[in-house]
Amino acid sequence: MNEKKHIIVIGAGFGGLQAVQKLSKNKDVRITLIDRTNHHLFQPLLYQIATAVLSPADIGIPTRSLTDQMKNVTVLMDEVTGIDKDSKKIYLHEKEMFYDYLIIATGAKTSYFGHTEWKKYSLGLKNIFDALRIRNKLLISFEKAENHPERSEELLKYIIIGGGPTGVEIAGSIAELSHSIINNDFRNIDTRKAKIILIEGGSDLLSTFDRRLSVYTKKRLEKRGVEVMLNTRVMNIEDKTVFTKSPFGDKILSGELIIWAAGVEAVPLNANSGFNVDRQKRAVVNEFCSLNEYPDVFVIGDAADFKGKDGKPLPGVSAVAMQQGRYAAATIIRKIKGKSIEPFRYINKGNMATIGRKDAVAEISGFSFTGIFAWLLWLFVHLFYQVGFKNKVSILITWIWSYYTFGASARLIQNPDDI
Repeated sequence: MNEKKHIIVIGAGFGGLQAVQKLSKNKDVRITLIDRTNHHLFQPLLYQIATAVLSPADIGIPTRSLTDQMKNVTVLMDEVTGIDKDSKKIYLHEKEMFYDYLIIATGAKTSYFGHTEWKKYSLGLKNIFDALRIRNKLLISFEKAENHPERSEELLKYIIIGGGPTGVEIAGSIAELSHSIINNDFRNIDTRKAKIILIEGGSDLLSTFDRRLSVYTKKRLEKRGVEVMLNTRVMNIEDKTVFTKSPFGDKILSGELIIWAAGVEAVPLNANSGFNVDRQKRAVVNEFCSLNEYPDVFVIGDAADFKGKDGKPLPGVSAVAMQQGRYAAATIIRKIKGKSIEPFRYINKGNMATIGRKDAVAEISGFSFTGIFAWLLWLFVHLFYQVGFKNKVSILITWIWSYYTFGASARLIQNPDDI
């Protein structure tokens, strides 16, 4: 009997998990899933952790719980430090492993476009730790203002850099938190006077959306009290200070909390393993989501530079990672069986972003939606793709409770000594 082919999947995000789920149905392979954390994270809802709507356990589920019925899947909590493509071997912290096929789905991390020194003065939003740090600083700012009302104007200033979905959603959520949810919880300050500034270097928010939706988003955010600054470049970031340049003049902005939502890049594994990478350190792959010289190595999702029909890399969204994960798994099985393979084709199912309560934008199959219908659609889609029945129920109950009570129950400060 032939020995089972060993497939290693690095990363338990959207792409990696989809690949493992599809591969596990074939009993002639054995799969090793490796991730630095012990959980799968539903990243699109991270901003709701950061703004105290949801708790971490609502959007994170232990990877072992998701694979406990997959008897040919072994889960390792470890970090891959290197890859020897010629020997078909990966290196972990204390051991090495051989593979027949490798799927790299390591995702992305926050990118400061070469200004790594800005990381000291701002917070990204790529994992639960980031979200909790933002939540702590956000909630602490309100407590500081209550203790020192004479300083409330400076303490209740928040700057978000980046006008993509993450920047738009967290700006709208902070506005809702301060203007509608906790405005009755304090006695010495009026939280509705909090100032939220959203900075975008381009001419529109949500630049990948139809421009009508971008214009709509800007108007709705401004109605919610968010100051939107377009065509504004960030020149420098220092302690609680952002230096900007725009056609309307240079400005120096102060903020108690600075959130960086302007860019991402692949984790260092690609570059460290000698891959051909682009400016965002994504591995350049062919039409089969694999490396030209090493067709047994697949790179998917945010870790890959896969060119779409327009010659541009596919966007770093969960839909791309999930489709590529299923494709990579199916392609590997076809290769093992000696069957022909077809190039990957991405099916764009649309874009959507929430602005706040009863307000969102969505474009699906050439149709655009705004307002409450788009918001309900956004809720349904995110609930549908959430992994784990318990998490779906928990999120649904929390959303219903928050909608009717204007509440945010996850307002726990983990480091009160920072006040």
